[in-house]
Amino acid sequence: MFGKGNKLYSIFTGSCPKCHQESMYKTKNPYVLSETLKMHERCSHCKTKYKIEPSFFYGSMYVSYAVGIIFAFIAFTISYGIFNSGRNVAFASIIITLIVCLPIILRLSRNIWINFFMSYDRSLAKSES
Repeated sequence: MFGKGNKLYSIFTGSCPKCHQESMYKTKNPYVLSETLKMHERCSHCKTKYKIEPSFFYGSMYVSYAVGIIFAFIAFTISYGIFNSGRNVAFASIIITLIVCLPIILRLSRNIWINFFMSYDRSLAKSES
């Protein structure tokens, strides 16, 4: 289900959307805050250029809003629904979740955004094997 050749693989691993052979990011760990959004210019395997045009990833801001809502909903459901906390505690859990998960949300949003415009190419993966 999440194997190479699936958009979900590229989205959740941050790998090249064309060949799925390497990470788009210079640092795998999103919590190295100075490196969170630093990406390679191109894939070293298939030479795909990640930044299709100037300011390409500005569109991922819209995706990050939706991803943030999902994280907030999960935090609220766990806090308020499962642990029966009050509204103030549930609100605090949403804020804390969004702050702690911000690097993940930012990367997920970029991964989703680039996968809107690029698709896996089996011929690139076969040429590398």
